[in-house]
Amino acid sequence: MNKAFVKEGGEDDEDDDLPLPEIPAGAKNYITPQGYQRLKDELLQLIDVDRPEVVRIVHWAASNGDRSENGDYIYGKRRLREIDRRIRFLTKRMDLAAVVDPSVHHGSEQIFFGATVRYANQAGVAHTVTILGIDELDPLHGKISWISPVARALTRAQVGDVVTLNTPAGVEALEIVAVDYPAPADD
Repeated sequence: MNKAFVKEGGEDDEDDDLPLPEIPAGAKNYITPQGYQRLKDELLQLIDVDRPEVVRIVHWAASNGDRSENGDYIYGKRRLREIDRRIRFLTKRMDLAAVVDPSVHHGSEQIFFGATVRYANQAGVAHTVTILGIDELDPLHGKISWISPVARALTRAQVGDVVTLNTPAGVEALEIVAVDYPAPADD
């Protein structure tokens, strides 16, 4: 193979980390305690279990001799870089996190971070969304980011209010039907 087409050193660049989703200027990276715990659990799993196991495999594969055609070694090194990249990403996200417990608003009818909101659009179609942090979003299950257009339109409104949402199809009116927060944990 021509050396002109081989990446020098075979290592990924440090700058190829996943870009962090945009957070509005001056805002914090809000996250629920449960979301923060999930990030922490994943980080600890990578550090305490996954990475040591891959290091063990790479060490074993390296001891077998020729590394240029050793699949376990090549795959192991690649997997190790992926794990290290994810560890850096999670560490950055956790450093930027501002943990907010939505249960402090339990019983409130005003919409803030952590609220589960049921609203109806102009056609009368009901939607239910929970406003969470960037690292917790799951749109297919109604979990939206607090910086999403829908969440921004709903925030600070109350049950019975009608808010406007600017969409590519035009302006849409949303009527807030219900607001719910998780109950405070018993300590």
